[in-house]
Amino acid sequence: MELQIISAVMLPFLGTTLGSAFVYFMKGAMNRRLQRMLTGFASGVMVAASVWSLIIPAMDQSAHMGKLAFLPAAVGVWGGFGFLLLLDKLIPHLHMNAECPEGIECGLGKSTMMVLAVALHNLPEGMAVGVVAAGWLTGSESMSFAGALALSLGIALQNLPEGAIISMPLKSNGMGRHRAFGYGVASGIIEPIGAAVTILLAPFVVPVLPYLLAFAAGAMLYVVVEELIPEMSEGEHSNIGTVFFALGFTLMMMLDVALG
Repeated sequence: MELQIISAVMLPFLGTTLGSAFVYFMKGAMNRRLQRMLTGFASGVMVAASVWSLIIPAMDQSAHMGKLAFLPAAVGVWGGFGFLLLLDKLIPHLHMNAECPEGIECGLGKSTMMVLAVALHNLPEGMAVGVVAAGWLTGSESMSFAGALALSLGIALQNLPEGAIISMPLKSNGMGRHRAFGYGVASGIIEPIGAAVTILLAPFVVPVLPYLLAFAAGAMLYVVVEELIPEMSEGEHSNIGTVFFALGFTLMMMLDVALG
């Protein structure tokens, strides 16, 4: 069981690490078309994971509430949105292709703030894996290791492009390959930490599991709407990001149904 938990917790981090390693194999700046494809794919995976792996199980666990079974999911989604909105206002970070940083003013460098922006993305993903794993560990009927693994694998897939999207621009701006790779890897460390802390709090998580599942979903959806979709659609019009959104969405949907 310990090995199963470790694999579920570490898979997303492995995805970020492998994506960051693209910096060793790709020359020059990342093509804008490729960046749109990767961002669209990541968005689709996150939306599908939010619905099938988190919101639907949250409502299933609240079925005893009858017509109000939606209530914990609705409260949780708003809680997740609010939490990420608060972090967005407080943590200094810099969005992709932006010049003006957000959050509290500080003396951090541009590269560090870009890493913090991606780490902000990754926090709800780590929490999502941790919540599902905690539900499985404590015997929740609607939670399974296969479900946790499907969610973890889906997040790992969408972390591949995220790792590349953080490391490639840093190299293009003059940073050495090893250092750019290190920054990319650092952006993903928050995921296993968030998952591990959530699992350690499993006895406290279970009584409010529907709320926490939806909370993680709301936080992930905030990231998609606030950052990923605008990045995907920025600049000259192109449908490639939309097509890859659909690809990521359907792939994550199939993974969750097939493995969950």
